[in-house]
Amino acid sequence: MTMTITCHLRYVVDPYQLPAFEAYGKAWIRLVERFGGKHHGYFMPSEGTSNVALAMFSFPSFAAYETYREASFRDAECLAVVAENDKHRFIISYERSFFRPVFEDDQGVKRAP
Repeated sequence: MTMTITCHLRYVVDPYQLPAFEAYGKAWIRLVERFGGKHHGYFMPSEGTSNVALAMFSFPSFAAYETYREASFRDAECLAVVAENDKHRFIISYERSFFRPVFEDDQGVKRAP
């Protein structure tokens, strides 16, 4: 049985460059899905902290995530999106963590572990 793996990213961003970071996020949503992942969105600063943004996306397994990562390092569009940040430095730092989601099926019955 394969287990879904969810990647959670916490970004510290330049609050004066939020439009650039939002464009970056929109590009990655599409790219992750193109590589077989399910993106759950980017979450921009709103009230409170002005320089923290979040993102979450899932792959069917950690192996599928690793395949995506390797492919993204060779993909021209992925490299171009990363180059935008390298040029403008709207991401100050980020942390990447992995989680396994807990779901219930449509009938409300918990899945077996």
